[in-house]
Amino acid sequence: MKWLLCFFIGLIVSLIGFFNNLAVENIAGLKFVVTSNMMLARRFGMAFLVFSVSNLILTLFASIITAFIAPAAAGSGIPEVKAYLNGVDAPGIFSLRTLIVKIIGSISAVSSSLFVGKAGPMVHTGACVAALLGQGGSKRFRLTWRWLCFFKNDRDRRDLVTCGSAAGIAAGFRAPVGGVLFALEEMASWWRSVLLWRSFFTTAVVAIVLRALIDFCLSGKCGLFGKGGLIMFDVYSASVTYHLTDVPPALALGVIGGIFGSLFNFLLDKVLRIYNLINEKGIVYKISLACAISVSTSCLLFGLPWLASCQPCPSDASESCPTIGRSGNFKKFQCPPGHYNDLASLIFNTNDDAVRNLFSKNTNSEFQYSSILIFFVTCFFLTIFSCGIVAPVGLFVPVIVTGASYGRFVGMLVGSHSSLNHGLYAVLGAASFLGGSMRMTVSLCVIILELTNNLLLLPLIMLVLLISKTVADAFNGNIFDLIMKAKGFPYLETHVEPYMRQLTVGDVVTGPLQVFQGIEKVGNIVHVLRTTRHNGFPVIDEPPLSESPVLYGLILRANLIELLKKKAFMSATVPTSIDALKLFPAGDFAERGSGNGDRIEELRFTEEEMGMFLDLHPFTNASPYTVVETMSLAKALILFRDVGLRHLMVMPKISGRSPVVGILTRHDFMPEHILGLHPLLIRSRWKRLRIRLPRVFKFF
Repeated sequence: MKWLLCFFIGLIVSLIGFFNNLAVENIAGLKFVVTSNMMLARRFGMAFLVFSVSNLILTLFASIITAFIAPAAAGSGIPEVKAYLNGVDAPGIFSLRTLIVKIIGSISAVSSSLFVGKAGPMVHTGACVAALLGQGGSKRFRLTWRWLCFFKNDRDRRDLVTCGSAAGIAAGFRAPVGGVLFALEEMASWWRSVLLWRSFFTTAVVAIVLRALIDFCLSGKCGLFGKGGLIMFDVYSASVTYHLTDVPPALALGVIGGIFGSLFNFLLDKVLRIYNLINEKGIVYKISLACAISVSTSCLLFGLPWLASCQPCPSDASESCPTIGRSGNFKKFQCPPGHYNDLASLIFNTNDDAVRNLFSKNTNSEFQYSSILIFFVTCFFLTIFSCGIVAPVGLFVPVIVTGASYGRFVGMLVGSHSSLNHGLYAVLGAASFLGGSMRMTVSLCVIILELTNNLLLLPLIMLVLLISKTVADAFNGNIFDLIMKAKGFPYLETHVEPYMRQLTVGDVVTGPLQVFQGIEKVGNIVHVLRTTRHNGFPVIDEPPLSESPVLYGLILRANLIELLKKKAFMSATVPTSIDALKLFPAGDFAERGSGNGDRIEELRFTEEEMGMFLDLHPFTNASPYTVVETMSLAKALILFRDVGLRHLMVMPKISGRSPVVGILTRHDFMPEHILGLHPLLIRSRWKRLRIRLPRVFKFF
């Protein structure tokens, strides 16, 4: 069944990925064709009006459906999926509504000429498909299949979501092996060898289906869609040779990528926090912000090419010059016959076509220094301001475009002193900026190789990625971790903070602790559920059910609500003799899907029912994980994360006290919580940081 589900995940995600590319290329292509025809007719004002209004309509549509229908679909979705695979279950991130809005909104946003990408939303889309298949469909929309309802547990659902995220990258970049490595390196917090095989199988299905669909487009039946093939940006050259003299520019690109990447993350984090303050004011402010970004982007994209001087067409151009139509290296824009506008070839284009132009071979004299600089600055800042709007937008492709621009600029500076052409420097620049902002190495290296079809650059790409990541790590974290922190996701890192070794679990447990008796009054259960947000409650037995107070186990909020909904009450405080399995099928206590489930506020009870009792023993987890209150906090964190727990019971060291001291959740391991309880630890952290920073800067 799992292999079958992986096949369906790969099949559906590849179809969605192909449909996304087909829709974006045709919508954006039609817009540029109409605008270019008006430019050829010298109707510049009408061309700008059509261009800006079409962009505004597309952005407005994407933001409206996201804000009103599925707010969880905003952004790339990678931080949400990564947090889920770490154990944080944010509401609504895998619902059918989120999936539909993610697909349609991403197409609309990417087609609107914003500096956003579709690869990040494809990761979220793949995760949504996997989660919906794993839970058997959508119960809210009455689209469920009983034969799929076998994997309603945390581990299986998490494995399927991991395969879905790998399939998303494979479909977005047509990089199957890179998708597997991306899921392994960046997304998954728990990895098993079986999961490697399944994710590899899933991405292989994606690659095969995409190959068949894209080959179908060779016949010209896909409108303005590309020329076919799995390689998105082909820079293959059998004659690429490089020497030791080419290594210093590559090292410089790595350092530049690390500095720019950390600066990009810093500025994006600040902008997202400002956007959050604006978005908290209401939906109107969210949509207005998106529209303002769209209008500003349209003005820049249409206005900046007028700053560039027209260049005469080269006599040895490999394609027609000037280019007439949607894409090409030699955009005419406002230039006279026989001339082209090099800045318009980059900026008045789709992001994918801009990357192709930057990566292109035998075009060393095509771009001016000023045009490349203007394009880099524009990409850098428009990407920062575009990625926080209320729409399904990604970061991968804009980061590639930005890195490729300064990479090509370095190649132009090096000039004839290097044996590499400017397009290959653009590839190295894209790798350096990806490494500096996203801090991945192995997966990015393979993705870039699969994107560009140039294995000969492998050593230089590895070197650039390692240096850019090392430099950027000295300043801040990767972009996805910063976004998760800004959104408040309690993500558990793999490492343990040094100050945690000085604390015990008893030092961070906070109260008050809500406990239930083994046979509890219905009114007490309803009151506790309505007045607290806790998800797990200890169940204790006291005399006469036991000789002394003893911890019986742990019961979850969802299970209590299910018991109250079925009203399996008793009139006396005696253990029930009814077989619980006859009243409650196993599916009633299975892991909930992407919906919010039942809420205690929706249940109603009479006065008589509130005075009755519930026997919690048959529905309690009688073997929860427990630790002694004197256990090291660092060891408790390792246990909590490695086992994948949601609750960790803290027991007293000395018997005779309450049978349970408290419950540790992932929030109790967050540095903000710990340092808030023990502020003196902040001073010791700063001392260690002051010792470490001079060493870092001395190294550089």
